[in-house]
Amino acid sequence: QVQLVESGGGLVQPGGSLRLSCTASGTIFSIKAMGWYRQAPGKQRELVAQIKISSGGSTITADSVKGRFTISRDNAKNTVYLQMNSLKPEDTAVYICGAQITGTTWGQGTQVTVSS
Repeated sequence: QVQLVESGGGLVQPGGSLRLSCTASGTIFSIKAMGWYRQAPGKQRELVAQIKISSGGSTITADSVKGRFTISRDNAKNTVYLQMNSLKPEDTAVYICGAQITGTTWGQGTQVTVSS
């Protein structure tokens, strides 16, 4: 089994930055990709960014955050990061880390609130 622990959420003003971290433990060799998703109240969960765990490390980034958010990985630390810059109020959501194995394993989520 894989366990995911997220950190780094919080309250930030519009235009500010935050970095989220997601550390995996357990049978990490089984992970094919890791990603950040978000869910705002009353909305469906959506993919924000994903990174392959293979040596290629290819990424996918949602159009809504392209150019502002960057996903990266540190395989030695079993950790994936989401650097979020130029944050907007519409980025407010619970951000959830997901690991793709045969299905998706989820973390507990971390709240990001963008407000003045």
